[in-house]
Amino acid sequence: MQIEPIAFARTPYPTKFGVPRQPGLVDGLCADVVFEPPFCDPACLDGVEGFERVWLVWGFSCNEGAFEASGSPMTVRPPRLGGTRRVGVFATRSSFRPNGLAQSCVAYVRHGLDDRGRLVLTVRGADMVDGSPIFDVKPYLPYCDAFPDARYGWAQGCPWPELQRVEFPPELLERVPSGLRRGLVQLLRQDPRPAYTRSDRYAARHEDREFWVPLAGIVCRFRVRGSTLTVTGIDELDESERDELARTGSIQRYDTPLG
Repeated sequence: MQIEPIAFARTPYPTKFGVPRQPGLVDGLCADVVFEPPFCDPACLDGVEGFERVWLVWGFSCNEGAFEASGSPMTVRPPRLGGTRRVGVFATRSSFRPNGLAQSCVAYVRHGLDDRGRLVLTVRGADMVDGSPIFDVKPYLPYCDAFPDARYGWAQGCPWPELQRVEFPPELLERVPSGLRRGLVQLLRQDPRPAYTRSDRYAARHEDREFWVPLAGIVCRFRVRGSTLTVTGIDELDESERDELARTGSIQRYDTPLG
């Protein structure tokens, strides 16, 4: 079976670092699903406005070939387990998968034609990198898609690591475009650092390390001490830096690793 994208995502996440680890965790930011021919016909979405949520089936485009390059492992290290314990690849939602397929349940916002005549579906709570291919869109049906009392295995005993406090100086928050502010705070509260940096041992050795995460056309710099994240700077990216970030996943002017 061969599948081709029906659309591509336009999200505020230029790299995989900083992308929410699950859909719906950051619902303060919108994303657009921009349809490709021949699916630009508004009839394709006729009736979708009656659904509060939809499923997106999409591809981990930033990890192409990574599964094979890593030896096609049968087990992976989920961030929720601190990146130290291995479980079966099919018992996780890891982005390193044999076929690189993902699915996300997102909130419907609106749909219609943009100023270039393209069919666009706008959603909230997306967890994908800008430019990710979309392979299918399906309505969410609570009577058969929701099982709130279902057990969820190893994840049930691992509460989602959320920081207790985000300190965002008002003068820095003012430098963030108003449409991104709520979503950025939600993103920071989820602790976008790599899993290995959250250990007490790492924190003791790198207490003053500054991390950075990109969002749309800005970079947010921050430090974490204990359960408190403090924003230390907001930088605007020029066009060349945006291109550099999209091409390489990093920016030269920052002397610390992304995320």
